[in-house]
Amino acid sequence: MRLIRLGTEPSAVGADVRAALSTWGNGDAVLGGVALLGVRPPDSPRDLDAVIVLPRGVLVVVGVDLPDPAMRLEAPLNGPWKIDGWPLTRPDGATNPAAEALDASTAVARRIQDMRGEPLPVTTVVAVGPYVSQVVQPTVDLNRGVRVLHPKPTTLLAAARELATSDRPCSTGHAAKLIAVLAPTGTPPARQLLLAEGFSDAAADLASASTMLLPKVTPAPTKRQVLPYVGGVVVAVLLVVALIISLSPGDTADSSTSTTTPQPTTVVVDGRNFTPRGADRTDDCAGHAFGDVRGWLSQHVCMQLRRAQYETTVDGRRAGVAVAELSLPDATRAAELHAIASVAGAGGITPLVEEGRAWPGGPSTFDRSAITVSTKGAQVRITQVVWVEGDQDPADPTLAGLTEQAVRLPASQQ
Repeated sequence: MRLIRLGTEPSAVGADVRAALSTWGNGDAVLGGVALLGVRPPDSPRDLDAVIVLPRGVLVVVGVDLPDPAMRLEAPLNGPWKIDGWPLTRPDGATNPAAEALDASTAVARRIQDMRGEPLPVTTVVAVGPYVSQVVQPTVDLNRGVRVLHPKPTTLLAAARELATSDRPCSTGHAAKLIAVLAPTGTPPARQLLLAEGFSDAAADLASASTMLLPKVTPAPTKRQVLPYVGGVVVAVLLVVALIISLSPGDTADSSTSTTTPQPTTVVVDGRNFTPRGADRTDDCAGHAFGDVRGWLSQHVCMQLRRAQYETTVDGRRAGVAVAELSLPDATRAAELHAIASVAGAGGITPLVEEGRAWPGGPSTFDRSAITVSTKGAQVRITQVVWVEGDQDPADPTLAGLTEQAVRLPASQQ
């Protein structure tokens, strides 16, 4: 278990959580995974004592400080808690701290889903202290993936093994993205460190896969199968006769029949038609970038790169459009990339046409194109427009106007 301390734990019992996790040591000899301590994921309603990213699940740990040590704690998700038979009372008036923990877990799960992170189960651990000898939970609450416990190495380990139940382990690449999604600062551990914590190597898993071809065994025909064969021969003869008749000069009905190729759907922006000319999606953002943009992407997590290209016509002159949309972990990193990509000559994203995805009659390059770089939340969009034929001028006001419209084109095509 690798610990990454991003801030101070918001509860006193959070120190016990950290101490329990530290006893497992680095590596996957005990459990593996990465624990983000004192973290507040974007959109979370509160600071969290820990978010534990395991190869087979994510645990959200919320600390709850009780007024006094207890021998027995009754902790239902619905209804007031009781300490040694007495209703729980806290200075903030809360009688059921589990509601806060569930809200935090829901926010974490939504954050992972919105950022297209690995779909691991997100479960909740409510760590109570300063000390509780016995915690009583209804069975229905346990089945919902919630554990209320006093954080000791054994109790936390048991909860993690019960709750992290994904069918397959998370890969190192997806683990790095998950950590980047949940941690607003810092850099995820390197791939080798994640491998040591039990996350899988996607490339090795793919290389170890094998396919076995089973020979097709055809049973020998028996006398009872003669009749079906004769019937098949008769049907074949009839089909040949029908084909000859259909191809005869006297029959002109079929000769006029033709098939049409479906045309691509047109996207309309401000009354202008844009014809889709291909799209692409990949997780390797840096591999399709160049210049300073590539350098930045090589050192930061990028969730996904989507590229699309379009064609339109202005006053009888055809223009090509290249759209690149990068999904980043949060708005802060999107702003960093936007600042770099907005500088002239600082690089950008390679258009599809320059990777062999040109369309007939389209531009062969987007050099000297009019460019607009924009951000929306955690996404950065780079839009380029060029004339299909003729001289290019990045300051061409017509192309500049087209980029303002093209910014609203979808980065994916169905």
